[in-house]
Amino acid sequence: MTEPASAAASAAASVSALLSHDGAVNGTGIDAGVAAHYGAPMIEQRRLHAGEAIVDLSHRGVLAISGPDRLSWLNSISSQSLTGLQPGQSTETLLLDQTGRIEYAMQVLDDGVDLWLLVEAAELPGLEAWLNKMRFMLRVDVRDCSADYATIGSMGAPADLPALQPAEPNGVPLVWHDPWNHVATGGFQYAPAAEHPGESWTWRETLVPRSALSAIRDAAQAGTVHLAGLLAFEALRIAAWRPRLATEGDEKTIPHELDWLRSAVHLDKGCYRGQETVAKVHNLGHPPRRLVLLHLDGSDSVLPVHGDVVSADRVLPGAEPERRPIGTITSCAMHYELGPIALAVVKRSVPTTVTVYVESQGLSISAAQEAIVPQTAGAVLDIPRMPRLGIRAPHR
Repeated sequence: MTEPASAAASAAASVSALLSHDGAVNGTGIDAGVAAHYGAPMIEQRRLHAGEAIVDLSHRGVLAISGPDRLSWLNSISSQSLTGLQPGQSTETLLLDQTGRIEYAMQVLDDGVDLWLLVEAAELPGLEAWLNKMRFMLRVDVRDCSADYATIGSMGAPADLPALQPAEPNGVPLVWHDPWNHVATGGFQYAPAAEHPGESWTWRETLVPRSALSAIRDAAQAGTVHLAGLLAFEALRIAAWRPRLATEGDEKTIPHELDWLRSAVHLDKGCYRGQETVAKVHNLGHPPRRLVLLHLDGSDSVLPVHGDVVSADRVLPGAEPERRPIGTITSCAMHYELGPIALAVVKRSVPTTVTVYVESQGLSISAAQEAIVPQTAGAVLDIPRMPRLGIRAPHR
């Protein structure tokens, strides 16, 4: 007998009502079902940055956890401190495996009755199943609400938008405010920038009844609201150095590599799965890879894609330079001010100062690095090493 599809899978498989808006072009891959753009990506990006447009994220999944133990339970198994979360307060947390590698990323909002988790639709079935296995005798109930609620993204609160009324099932508006714009309590920033681009990142995600999507589409058709596609969102996200697990992560990713200790990890909370690795790498070691922003040479009018190889020249004395792979492109976009930019995960050993090359569509595109996670990330305790004692000859 075939298992019934989850609400998240059903919501992701269907197309959004906003795709029937004039000029809408469907997204691809994990972002299929919502608009990549509506015919004018650069204009949409400017409007979104100015807080004058909204983004359809209705292909995302929504989980709700009810019960009096919901906060202490999720706190005990994930990376962020959640026990003091107040109704209407937002944060994010990660589920790690025993070796500290990221398995799930969750955007978290509590309304005093339910704890809401905003996640990628593809991750929801596995996350829901794992959470249900971890309930034991605790007073919690996990349910998939993706068929009932849709996510709408915006920079700040778009003015004069009556169609975007947040759902309030328990009297608290379900609006998640991205914590990326500051270093959270208990967090740590590796990025060396004096002015982190995330400080101006005012991103929020509003849960609305899924039935409201038709009203938002009608408002857009009437010209009372502007829509922006996912290409606009991705360009602004990349420029803000904001990681997304579905693109920046793989089966080996640890939080340090993406500078995710900044907003999703509390370094002083109690034990949780993977916490030992988080502490060891941060205090004593270095992450094996690091996230960088790449400023791409746009003269060939080629925009790399997720998975394209990043290379650099290895120069040995007396030998010709040898170009070797050092990492991969994770996200790429055309920014309305910065031009072609990308996020990439590369080996820590590669200096930030060297020019790198992206192999895409048969071309080698040169790029300059901007450090997000520097080579020196980690080892914050700076414990002096004891001199190593070698074998000594016996006294005669």
